[in-house]
Amino acid sequence: QVQVVESGGGLVQAGGSLRLSCSASGLPSSTYVMGWFRQAPGKERAYVAGITSRSTSTYYADSVKGRFTISRDNAKNTVYLQMNSLKPEDTAVYYCAAGLYLSSEEGLYDYWGQGTQVTVSS
Repeated sequence: QVQVVESGGGLVQAGGSLRLSCSASGLPSSTYVMGWFRQAPGKERAYVAGITSRSTSTYYADSVKGRFTISRDNAKNTVYLQMNSLKPEDTAVYYCAAGLYLSSEEGLYDYWGQGTQVTVSS
């Protein structure tokens, strides 16, 4: 049984940092691409970052480029999203997802977590 569980969300002041973690059990980590998405209140879910199975390639949305870093530890079946220089507009529920392709298309991801709330105060 596949389980994807995010953790690490919380409340932080603008300019601060958070590190999100995503544990993906029941998946062959050496095969799956992992991605982070977010959904702000009243907005559609949007792609944030992605990383290939062996960390050979990463992708970032323009809005987070230079501030967020995605990484993974396949031995722990865990992917991370280090978020620095946070802005109020980064406030959202952050979702972790697993798929076979490095893509911003939600439909290409097979497994999703329940999400973790990130709130950035001004």
